[in-house]
Amino acid sequence: MSEEIKEVVTEDAKGILDGQKPKKEKRALTPEQKKKRTKKALIIVGAILGAFVIFFGSCAIANAVGVKGLIAQAQSFSAVEYEAGEQLVPVKDSDGYWTFTTDDDFVVMQFTDIHIGGGCFSSQTDPWAMNAVATMIRQQKPDLVVVTGDIAYPVVFQAGTLNNLSATKIFANLMESLGVYWTFSFGNHDTEAYSYYTREDICEYYESQNFKYCLFEKGFHGGDKGYGNNIIKVKNSAGVVTQAIVTMDSHSYVDGDILGLAWKYDNLHDSQVYWYETEMKKLVSANKAIDATATELKNMVFVHIPIMEYRDAWKEFVEADNKDTANVKFDFGVMGEKPSKKNGVETYGVFCGMHPCSLFEVGLENGLQAIFCGHDHYNNFSVLYNGGSGDKYIRLTYGMSTDYLAYAGIFKEHSQRGCTVITIATDGSYTLKAKNYYTDFENVPHERD
Repeated sequence: MSEEIKEVVTEDAKGILDGQKPKKEKRALTPEQKKKRTKKALIIVGAILGAFVIFFGSCAIANAVGVKGLIAQAQSFSAVEYEAGEQLVPVKDSDGYWTFTTDDDFVVMQFTDIHIGGGCFSSQTDPWAMNAVATMIRQQKPDLVVVTGDIAYPVVFQAGTLNNLSATKIFANLMESLGVYWTFSFGNHDTEAYSYYTREDICEYYESQNFKYCLFEKGFHGGDKGYGNNIIKVKNSAGVVTQAIVTMDSHSYVDGDILGLAWKYDNLHDSQVYWYETEMKKLVSANKAIDATATELKNMVFVHIPIMEYRDAWKEFVEADNKDTANVKFDFGVMGEKPSKKNGVETYGVFCGMHPCSLFEVGLENGLQAIFCGHDHYNNFSVLYNGGSGDKYIRLTYGMSTDYLAYAGIFKEHSQRGCTVITIATDGSYTLKAKNYYTDFENVPHERD
């Protein structure tokens, strides 16, 4: 094109030649047109805000009504029928720990990931969870129930609420109605960053209610210690502690992952492990004052998030073609979670804490027999692991989950739902069995598929 022609090409024509659309001239609006446009925009914004208000208001009303109904339902469950003198009653010992005294077997039931939503979206799954727990407890008649976290699940798009106290109230009232002694360790979902109540708040709720059967206490708590680090003792009639049942707070998320979206889970902290070690040594000293031959105290730890040794043990087992090694002895159960890479690390299906903790090493030297956890809902395996340390092994067990809510479609799954029954003998040794809700208990009320 010649220079003369280029000079007379308009700006819009240049745009067309360059493959661009010509710019539209802005039409000047009259004051009346501006007023109408503003009014229309305000109506649209008002309608959207109104819809939100109506939606959340409706949810709030439905939640309040629903929670009231679920608490009433929880209170309607009949108590477990123990034979006369069969139910052991704990007392506070001089060291401040709840203590059971028996010369017979002591039975503990572990539940995990109950996931009561306590909101309008979980109005169907919450009764299912209550029925499952109540049915198993009634038939097993344990001396103690330990829940390894995630009683509550206040995730708004699944539960319909951020009120984690609602689920707490529902479950606490259920257990009070059943009349079975129980305690728990906190899970990551029990008090999310976005839920209404903190761990401190939940502890204060339990303290204020004076429940007869709940043995949960703040224990060793605060700061990096978390809440609910506590011990329940089992003694024989001579006064010797034969078993210490330890609950510990595995916290929630780390490394800036406040909402847990990056799967960066926390673990036990050094202060907690030091407390554990100190208390075990105190109990050994107390036993020695009664029996000079008592040199070690058998104990079990109940947490929510698995420690790293769960992954280490399973990795070694898998890489040995699912066969036992010198360090890992498989006992029972399945790996139900799918292996994947998270934060640059292969999980092997175990979604443990991001950072190491020293519980395993310290436990090897302080009578730790077993660790029980939850968190990974489809995992329910149990292995013995020595961490390469020699002939001392610690059992690492996933409890069977109750979850009907947190995983999409999990209410239709049956193989992972149940409990773990731990029978502790008079010498502190134990046996355990994972029991499936549908196959190992009678007259189970089945849910809709």
